[in-house]
Amino acid sequence: MVTIAELISLAADSSLAEVMIDLEMKVSGRTKEEIWGEMARNLVAMEQAVEKGLTGVASMTGFSGGDAPKLTDYLEKMSPFSGKNTLQAARNAIATNELNASMGVICATPTAGSAGVCAGVITMMKEVHGVNENQQVNFLFTAGAVGLAIANQASISGAQGGCQAEVGSSSAMASAGLVELAGGTPEQCGHAVALTLMNTMGLVCDPVAGLVEIPCITRNAMGASLALLTADMALAGIKSAIPADEVIQAMDQVGTKMPTMFKETAEGGLADTPTGRKITAQLFGKQ
Repeated sequence: MVTIAELISLAADSSLAEVMIDLEMKVSGRTKEEIWGEMARNLVAMEQAVEKGLTGVASMTGFSGGDAPKLTDYLEKMSPFSGKNTLQAARNAIATNELNASMGVICATPTAGSAGVCAGVITMMKEVHGVNENQQVNFLFTAGAVGLAIANQASISGAQGGCQAEVGSSSAMASAGLVELAGGTPEQCGHAVALTLMNTMGLVCDPVAGLVEIPCITRNAMGASLALLTADMALAGIKSAIPADEVIQAMDQVGTKMPTMFKETAEGGLADTPTGRKITAQLFGKQ
C-alpha cells in the first residue's frame, strides 16, 4: 500500500513525479517513454476539454452549461476579488465539467465528476505562467502519485466517501502538483495534501437528480481555487499539524460513517431541496 509518507521518502533524491513514473514502470512493465507518452495524451485531452468548454456548451438536460464563457467575459472586463489566476483556474475547471455534462471527452482525475480541478489548474499555469509541456506532464504524475496514496488508504468515489473523496482528492492532487511545479520539497507537497483534505473533510455528494451537474460543476471551481491557496500556504512554510496520511485516514472514517443519503444517492443535501426535487420531477416525471 502506497502512502504519502512512503512517497516522500522515495522522493528524497528525486521528485514525486519520478517516483510515480518508477512505480508505474514496475507495475505495468512499460518503458518510461511509453508511460510519459500516455500521460502527455491525457494532458492533450484536458487542454482540448477546456478549449471546447470555453466555447459554451450545454448539458444534455439543459440545467447546466454556458457559465465558463461568462467568467471569460468577467475576467476581461472586471478586476476579480479572487485574483485572475484563481478565477482563470476556476473558469477552466467549470469549462471541463460543463463539457463532461454535455457528454464530451474529459480526462478523469481522479473521477469524471472531479475532472475539472487538475485540468483547470494546469491549463491556467500554461496560459498565465507559460509552463512547458514537460512541467505540465510532471504536474500530472505528481497529482497521480497523491491520488494513488489516497485511493490506497481511503476512497476517491463519491458513492463511497462523499464529495470529499472526489473534489477533495482532486484538489489535494492539484495542490501537490503545484507545489512540486514551483520547486517545493516533497515534504511541502505532503503538507499541501493535508491542508487541502482537512478543509474539504465532510463534503457531501448530493447531485441534484443524481446527475453530475448541480452542484458538481461549481464544486470543481471551488476545488481549483482551494488547490492554489493550499499550495501557496505550503510553499510559504505552513505545515499541517496532522500528517497527510492521518488526514486521509480520517477522511476515510468520515466517509464510512457518512449517511447513505449524502453519498451520491440524490436523497439528501441540495438534491432534497424543494428546487432540487422540482428539477428531478421535471426530468424524470416523479416527485
